[in-house]
Amino acid sequence: MRLFKLYILTTILLTTVTACSKQAEQQNAAPQALPVKVSAPIKAVITQWDEYTGRFDATQKVDIRARVSGYLDKVNFKDGQTVKKGDVLFVIDQRPFKIALQSAESQFSLAKKELDRGNDLRKKNSLSQEEVDRRQNEYDTARANLETAKLDLEFTEVKSPIDGVVSRDLVNEGNLINGTATNATLLTNVVSIDPIHFYFDAGERDLLKYIRLSQSNKRESSRNASNPVKVRLQDEEEFVHTGVMDFVDNQIDQNTGTIVGRAVLDNPGGFIVPGLFGRIRLLSELNVEKILIPDEVIGTDQSRKFVFVVNSEGKVDRKFVTLGKLHTKELRVIESGLTQDDSIILNNLMRARPGSPVPVSYTHLTLPTTPYV
Repeated sequence: MRLFKLYILTTILLTTVTACSKQAEQQNAAPQALPVKVSAPIKAVITQWDEYTGRFDATQKVDIRARVSGYLDKVNFKDGQTVKKGDVLFVIDQRPFKIALQSAESQFSLAKKELDRGNDLRKKNSLSQEEVDRRQNEYDTARANLETAKLDLEFTEVKSPIDGVVSRDLVNEGNLINGTATNATLLTNVVSIDPIHFYFDAGERDLLKYIRLSQSNKRESSRNASNPVKVRLQDEEEFVHTGVMDFVDNQIDQNTGTIVGRAVLDNPGGFIVPGLFGRIRLLSELNVEKILIPDEVIGTDQSRKFVFVVNSEGKVDRKFVTLGKLHTKELRVIESGLTQDDSIILNNLMRARPGSPVPVSYTHLTLPTTPYV
């Protein structure tokens, strides 16, 4: 009986130990690798663009000031109104200037008669040349005063010198306007709307790149050619506004290490308002062959960027790469570190471990049919 109990106890112990050993083996076994999709990088001939942040500005902006002094008689516009060149914006009380013009006309008429009479007398030697010269001088002075009076009367109508949008009136009717050259009263301002400028700053590295591209005849300088640009506003996803470069500054700002560039864009209807921020894409290189991969498969190791690939042994490997610019919303240019023969891993990146074998399925990356604009 004791032997039978001992046999039963031994059997139970052996069964328990065996079960625990199997459980431990299962726990210690390496987790099964998840299958991954791999593809060769895209190798394509593309057009590259550089992006900068900048601000829109009016091509023309004018502070409206009076040229003559007087009381403001009339304001001929509504605040924020669109105006044309030559539209009368303000009228200064014209009565004193009309009286001054009549007086100048009278003096001019008298001076002309005196001069004509003097010339007739001189022909008869009845008047000295000195007297004729004096009358000629009085005539010239009267004529100049008449032209000045005409101009002063014309200047009582303050006109817009450009097409554009006028700001609010800064001086109300009835106020005294100072029209002196040194301290003329600011009445309002007008800014042009169409076309519109876009200013941005580029760094020294980009400037040197453009110079070298120009010297190698791969891209014309924006100083000499109207290189195309695309611009998007802060609330836009796509670069839908197009224009051309029309100015590059002549020196680098020593404080910021940047140089100012300017593009000009059509702005029908005045949709874009001067002062708005935007992003600009400037043509960098045409028909250049580059390697592209999905931006989402790029990992970061401190300051370095890497991509997981499957090597010839079917194991995960990590390759460090040098990044270029985004070519589309999803694809980024790789400047170095990858070749078209590499098999980059597209999914299950969080479970990928360098050196571990993985089952793979092959796919093929393609460029989107719709360009990134």
